[in-house]
Amino acid sequence: MNYPLARECIAPGVHFSSITDRKFKHNRMSVNLVINLDRDKVTNRAVVPFILRQGTKKCPDFTKLNERLCDLYGASLDAGVDKFAEYQIITLGMSGIDNRYALHGEDMVSECAGLLAEILFEPNITDGKFDAQETALEKQYLLDTINAEINDKRSYAMTRCKDIMCADEGCSIKKYGYAEKVEQITPESAAEAYEELLRVAQVEILFEGCGDPTAAKEIFRKKFEGTQRTPILVASYCGRNQQGEVKQEVERMDVKQGKLVMGFRVEGVTEYKKMNAERIAVALFGGTANSLLFKNVREKMSLCYYCSAGYDRNTGLMMVHSGVEAENIEKTKEAVLQQLQMMQRGEFEDKDITETVMFMKTALKATTDSLGAMDSWYLTQILGGTEVSPDGEIELSSQVTRKDVIEAVSCIKLDTVYMLLPKEKEGE
Repeated sequence: MNYPLARECIAPGVHFSSITDRKFKHNRMSVNLVINLDRDKVTNRAVVPFILRQGTKKCPDFTKLNERLCDLYGASLDAGVDKFAEYQIITLGMSGIDNRYALHGEDMVSECAGLLAEILFEPNITDGKFDAQETALEKQYLLDTINAEINDKRSYAMTRCKDIMCADEGCSIKKYGYAEKVEQITPESAAEAYEELLRVAQVEILFEGCGDPTAAKEIFRKKFEGTQRTPILVASYCGRNQQGEVKQEVERMDVKQGKLVMGFRVEGVTEYKKMNAERIAVALFGGTANSLLFKNVREKMSLCYYCSAGYDRNTGLMMVHSGVEAENIEKTKEAVLQQLQMMQRGEFEDKDITETVMFMKTALKATTDSLGAMDSWYLTQILGGTEVSPDGEIELSSQVTRKDVIEAVSCIKLDTVYMLLPKEKEGE
């Protein structure tokens, strides 16, 4: 299977990648600034894309910028912050119709790429600082985003388990930063963070859609020509082996339903083919409605409201999370470990593998139906140092055997157990 993504270095630490699919009528471009997660700098960096989306030198407020987007047949602009292993990703993206569908023959690829480059390179900075009002608005947005995490107890419990599990690792640093640091953000500090990102980040520009990416590539090539850069190098894998005794922590909050999160280390799986087998094994274990955790721990044993597992190949972590009544916490933990041990002994049916692979194939096929999903898929491939398309992943998944699955689960070792429980009643 040919790898459809074309990738080219257009400046130091800057790569332009494109994939053409004629079934779409739109194109999407994203600029991804990849930088080491730094606890002292992560919060300042996280506010940058949200300030950038507010305007440029030519469009000093969002109203004028929105007028520009409307003139481009309703092109859409998005900004975001993500995390990959031990790296923070600052993203600006734009989607717009292809040249073929412009009413008056406009070069929509050039227009959209030009505006996206303008947003990145010509922000509304005066005397070394962003606009004070825009900074204040986006600080509040960032603070609300950070504080909202605790309202989703499922997500909160997962984060807390990773915090304990990876306390001295970069991957434990939160992508949006920390509430106590938000108040310290100033228009000057945000502008400094922006300038550092342009100098130091590895930049991955992706173009997906039906159009010709050449014009967009040349626009960004020229923009980066005048930028002095000392880009970082991105490591594709940061996994560690389990060390010492299993860590365990209990936290009590005003909740009705308890949360159990078990963090496992997947040891020694660095080859992509083995990572693919690991994905199938983890999906069979707890990643689908046909998985062992769902069928046995949730359905047959009725120990929890939900129970599922997920695998991150870049950090070598497998997380099992479940919603459970406090009195069933220990039983659920033992049941999860029992299911894992059964898999390690090969106590599952071949049809379980077949059904899991079919589920994975369906999900992978859906990836190519969305420009955003394709953008995410190929950025992960680039940062992971691999070149596998969704079709290539399907082909690899079809080759996974019972032996591969047993070997995959045999690499999994329990590292951390985190329990979020209701507060104890007085007198107990």
